Amino acid sequence: MKKTNYMALAVSMAMLSGFTAQAADNLEKESQEAVANFLKTDSTLKPFIDNAAGHAIFPNVGKGGLIVGGAHGEGLVYEKANLIGKAKMSQASIGAQVGGQSFAEIICFETPAALADFKAGKMEMSAEVSAVAAGEGVGKAAKYKQGVAVFTLPKKGLMAQASIGGQKFKYEPIAAGGTGDSPGTDKGKK
Repeated sequence: MKKTNYMALAVSMAMLSGFTAQAADNLEKESQEAVANFLKTDSTLKPFIDNAAGHAIFPNVGKGGLIVGGAHGEGLVYEKANLIGKAKMSQASIGAQVGGQSFAEIICFETPAALADFKAGKMEMSAEVSAVAAGEGVGKAAKYKQGVAVFTLPKKGLMAQASIGGQKFKYEPIAAGGTGDSPGTDKGKK
């Protein structure tokens, strides 16, 4: 009986690690697709992303609310063109809001210090930081505020509120020898 329990546990652990690897591959693929969609919408974002100290891409952020709302998404974090970690974003809000939507979000970090604050969990989007909806030429005119610039690209749904204030992040480094290039950037180029 004990041998059967250990076998079942081993099979379960193997399946779980397979699902985890598949989820990581899906997140990377979704991130690459999201960056490609951002660049299709605004070709001027490429130099902005390439010149940033780093960026985080959240390919699928789901947001919904009826007076009380929330949002959640998972993404990847890059230092220049190198994948360095994963991040989870959460947001809770209260106020005039109704509906639901999904969108992609890129956060560009102006300096290594801003990226370090994000990795250390010291970054929370304040009300003063607002997201810019991607559209042709937006990247050319974008400015950093408090060391970050945030771009969003609606995917589906409708929501009568687009605030990113109150977003919180949890960073998790990826083991050395990560998967490589940042989607939409030239490896090693600044």
